[in-house]
Amino acid sequence: MGKTTTSVNLAAGLALGGLEVLVVDLDPQGNASTALGIEHGQGVRGTYEVLIDGDEIADLVVDSPEAPGLKVLPATVDLAGAEIELVSVVARENKLKRALRSYLSEHPTDYVLLDCPPSLGLLTLNALVAAREVLIPIQCEYYALEGVSQLMTTIDLVMAELNDELQLSTVLLTMFDGRTRLASQVADEVRSYFSEQTLPTVIPRSVRISEAPSYGQTVITYHPDSAGAVSYLEAARELARRGVKENA
Repeated sequence: MGKTTTSVNLAAGLALGGLEVLVVDLDPQGNASTALGIEHGQGVRGTYEVLIDGDEIADLVVDSPEAPGLKVLPATVDLAGAEIELVSVVARENKLKRALRSYLSEHPTDYVLLDCPPSLGLLTLNALVAAREVLIPIQCEYYALEGVSQLMTTIDLVMAELNDELQLSTVLLTMFDGRTRLASQVADEVRSYFSEQTLPTVIPRSVRISEAPSYGQTVITYHPDSAGAVSYLEAARELARRGVKENA
């Protein structure tokens, strides 16, 4: 559904707009780290050390070459073992929340984006407990709607038991193909169900978006004139405008 792609491109767009942004890569595959030009091979310290060893985020964040003010906490394959190692840890679902609270108290940051793994485990749970808002990218295909229904059930459970501040604040339609009737139908259904949360901008299907990570870049810097780059920049602007309104 474009989860990581959305995370890194919105992060780059917000940072290019002059904001301070932190991306926390919680996926053992490290795709967000790759797209933001960050080394995450064996031996690189990052999210794993924060969750398992209690290291400070400030000691491990790396500046991304994609934009000034954009920092990344990288993920390595070691993070795959964190799910098992966290099982016996007391208050395991609060590890990331405490680490972020400590970091943000001394490092003013406008946006923190937590890029989650594709499955619901302790890494994703840590993200949902640490976050105040959930952003859902929804692919404009039928099966994506079923996934959203399951995710909403999970969010409701987390809100009830672990984080009553959590809210679904933003929905972004991705991989939109205007040539198909199905894409338009899915977009209409999403907008009717999430009328206030859905951003006006729609992210189109784009070869440039798919190519960019292989060069260690976001599409915004890889091919800034492409339809995908323009759309993600506009979505970032909309996100920032919402933030200004909420804090006004």
